[in-house]
Amino acid sequence: MVAYVIIPGIDRSDEQHWQTLWERQWGASAVRISPASWSAPDLDDWVDAVQEAYQDASKQDGHVALAAHSLGCWAASTWLNKYPSSQICGAFMVAPPDPHGPAFPRQAAATFTGLSAEPLPRPALVVGSANDPYCTPEAAAGFVARWEAQWHLAGACGHLNSTSGLGAWQHGRVLLGSLTRQ
Repeated sequence: MVAYVIIPGIDRSDEQHWQTLWERQWGASAVRISPASWSAPDLDDWVDAVQEAYQDASKQDGHVALAAHSLGCWAASTWLNKYPSSQICGAFMVAPPDPHGPAFPRQAAATFTGLSAEPLPRPALVVGSANDPYCTPEAAAGFVARWEAQWHLAGACGHLNSTSGLGAWQHGRVLLGSLTRQ
């Protein structure tokens, strides 16, 4: 059995986002982070929220996996490096934004702007899009290399969010399953 820590991006994931749809399907096996700073993300607040959600998820029998989107990928990677001995079977990180890119929300997420990718202590799979407005595939591939993660380019899917029209995103579930079975 796998429990999931859901780490959305700025302003949460709306009702049509794949994370929200997966969370409903997973029921009690899913724990969504609850930072106080959803709209003006503070990295320390988000990392603390990941830790709280991880502690809740790890009370269940089995493994814990992270399911992160957008800015949540940076919170996940920071948390993983802060807590390297955590019992995570994998980190599924979708559409990480480029903190140095032109579309990054510098004012809203100022504490995230100085981040750089560092090797992760647990297996990770990063999924990107060929036309993500927040990150080029080349920048994402650079993060993947520095995170020492696996890389999957999902095609032209925008920011891989509800606007992308992915619904329950079955292809993503297959990718996540490949990570959690390792």
